[in-house]
Parts: sequence; structure tokens; C-alpha cells
Amino acid sequence: MPNFTPVDTLLVAADAALRTLFVRPAASRPCPTLPSEADGPLSEDDKAVSGALMRVNHVGEVCAQALYTAQAVAARWPSATSGRGNEAVARQLEAAGREETDHLAWTRTRLDELGARPSLLNPVWYAGAFGLGLLAGRMGTPVSLGFVVETERQVEAHLAGHLDRLPLNDHASRAIVAQMKDDEARHAREAQHAGAAELPAPVKALMRAAAKVMTTVAHRV
Repeated sequence: MPNFTPVDTLLVAADAALRTLFVRPAASRPCPTLPSEADGPLSEDDKAVSGALMRVNHVGEVCAQALYTAQAVAARWPSATSGRGNEAVARQLEAAGREETDHLAWTRTRLDELGARPSLLNPVWYAGAFGLGLLAGRMGTPVSLGFVVETERQVEAHLAGHLDRLPLNDHASRAIVAQMKDDEARHAREAQHAGAAELPAPVKALMRAAAKVMTTVAHRV
């Protein structure tokens, strides 16, 4: 989307927020499944466990939409040195964001199947993540991409933990989480290859702490 004005990019960002929060997402890829998915039904206790974990994962995808949208917006703003935005990076971020839209759709569908609801605080999560993404984006391309790398690495570890905690017979949820984990790892590698900077250890620790607060609250609310 070349030749976007600041007003254009802000309108795109507003549209993305409204779609994420108030429109049921549509996936571009089929929802992952496992051959053994047709095994016996889940118990009510298993549904409760899976529903809480998938709600957390859905919140993570709401935040991913905000982060990638904000960083793409920031990438298009003229830099102080060149006077131009970085269209190539913006497009890379948007491409990753579209795959995250698949995750958003898959987790929302699975929540419905489990009889669980999304987090009531999704607008709050989105706003906070958008602000973080905008801040990271305005600190320059290497830092912005470094933020992507660290975020995706932390998400990958988080999803690996969910694979350990999901009921063994919840094949549908496990297949979705496994595909998400693979996608997040690839997004981190792509950002690394595009010139990501290594973030300082205190920044990584703050990111982990913020994620811990979000996942703890979203598990119930």
C-alpha cells in the first residue's frame, strides 16, 4: 500500500481494531485437525480446562492483531533520517498479521465448540498491545523487528506449555495450538532474517511480566 498518508494509515488501524473486536474473523486456511479428532467426547472438566486455555490463546491473537497493525503503521511513517517509511517491513508485518487472523478465527471457533466465551477485556488487551506495538515501531526497524522476535519466542514457549496442559483427548484444540506454535516460530525467524536487533534483557523480562499478567487474568475473565 504505497503512498499512504498518516490519515490513511490511521484509518486502516481503526478498521483493523473494529474488525478484530467486533467482527467474527474468517480464516484463509482450513482449521488444523488430527486424524484421531473423532475420539470420544470431552468431559465437562476437560471442556472447562480447554476453554480457559483457548480463551488465553484467543486473547493472545487479539493482541497479535494489535501489535502487527501498530508496527505496520509505524513502519510507514517517515523516519527522521531518510524521510521515508519502510514499505517492505510494513508488508512483512501485515503478512504475518494475516496469518495471525487465521489463529484468531480458529481459537474463536474452538471457544464456541467448547461452550466457552472470549475474554471480556479484549478491548483493553487490544488497546494496550497497540500502544506497545506503536512504541516499538517508532524506535526504528531493527528494534521493531526485535520486538517481533522476542514476542513470538515467548508466545511459542507459552503455546508449548499449553500443549502440556491441554487434555490429551482434546485433539481439536491440540492441533490448533500445534499449528499456531509452528507459525509463531516461523514469524520469529522471518523477523530475525529481516534485521532484528537483540532486545536488552530487562526489556525481555518486562515483556514476560506483562504477558504473565494478561494470561493470568484472561484465564478467568
